[in-house]
Amino acid sequence: MPEMPANLDLARDFASSGDAVLSVSSLNRSVRDLLETRFPLVWVAGEISNLTLARSGHIYFSLKDQQAQVRCVLFRHRAQFLDWTPREGMQVEVRAVVTLYEARGDFQLGVEFMRRAGQGALHEAFLRLRDRLAAEGLFSESSKRPLPSFPRAIGVVTSLHAAALRDVLTTLARRNPSIPVIVYPTAVQGEGAALEIVAALERAGRRAECDVLVLCRGGGSMEDLWSFNDERVARSIRACPLPIVAGVGHETDFTIADFAADRRAPTPTAAAELASPSRAELLTRINGLSERMHRRITRDLETRMQLLDHLARRLVHPARRIQEQAALFAQLVTRVRRAAERAFERERWRLSGLVERGRRRIPQIAPLGQHTLHLAGRLQAASRQHLAEREARFRVLARSLAALDPRAVLERGYSIARDRDGHAVRDSAAIARDDRLELTFARGTAQVRVEDKT
Repeated sequence: MPEMPANLDLARDFASSGDAVLSVSSLNRSVRDLLETRFPLVWVAGEISNLTLARSGHIYFSLKDQQAQVRCVLFRHRAQFLDWTPREGMQVEVRAVVTLYEARGDFQLGVEFMRRAGQGALHEAFLRLRDRLAAEGLFSESSKRPLPSFPRAIGVVTSLHAAALRDVLTTLARRNPSIPVIVYPTAVQGEGAALEIVAALERAGRRAECDVLVLCRGGGSMEDLWSFNDERVARSIRACPLPIVAGVGHETDFTIADFAADRRAPTPTAAAELASPSRAELLTRINGLSERMHRRITRDLETRMQLLDHLARRLVHPARRIQEQAALFAQLVTRVRRAAERAFERERWRLSGLVERGRRRIPQIAPLGQHTLHLAGRLQAASRQHLAEREARFRVLARSLAALDPRAVLERGYSIARDRDGHAVRDSAAIARDDRLELTFARGTAQVRVEDKT
């Protein structure tokens, strides 16, 4: 048996005594503890009403059914984990503590978690199936088939009345209108839709009329997309001989079919873009390759023509080649003779320049001696002036130092007070009565005790 709270014992003691009187706060506290002990955590389903989204981040609402209602509160630190916004009239399931709001004596539920009704079971079933099929290796990346770069035809498995079909056909026509599109109609929602999807995939694989399949439908609730969470659909996708692109719901929607498909697209339009090559991009690539090929052929032709000209120049008569070599030799002899003459003339001029420069650099002794004597006299005068200036500066600094010497201040009758740490006392707020101080005079020191201060 769980230990009973002290407030329950207090309530029992008061109840057993006929003359006992409870305060309102004690009564409410005892009732709250009794409720929280009797109902630790419960799941409650109902419809949201009287919804209030407080500025503090707390959510206040009532949960009701056809016969009754109960107040609920979802505090901010738990409400921040909701990935959806509660609305008036929503059917929800809450995991809550049954309690009592003592200040007003209101019976209420302290909500710890809230989900839209029915989605909890569906989500758990989705997770169990996903984990089981993943453990079997059905979603293994090694088994994924590559999409064809240039499909001859594209198959679309969806409903003829779905808006996703129009989006896919529009996208395929825009990207590459030359690729034929084959539609394999099937229901994508409701009872029996999963079996129709399986049949459409098997029909497309058996006919082999296209190179890639687009399995798609528009967005909706989890219940609307549940046909694509069927295990038979997942196994049919993997058994299909054609690569499959899944574009089911919106970007935030994930189904078992997304994991089983060879490629997953966030939307049906994106699935069509993955399955079809862009005609504009292909034309751009072809034009680029054509230009590269033209430049390569032109460059190769120019290289071959240059080689041909070079070989043609080499095909000459031997006698003509001897004449050309003799003329070249005579030309080289002339160039060597002229180069030697220019070098000789250049060296002669260089030697003449060196002789002239040497003559100019012979020192003149008499002028240099007079200049030296003049410089010595200027140096002595400058030295005497510099020493005089330094001596005057020294006297000024000595007088300034003497004026700032604290001993001169002490000579005039002042003293320095220091505390026991040796710090000079500048403010009476830094000392207290009975503190020991040391007074320094111009000659000697004294130990004193503080009797009073102002």
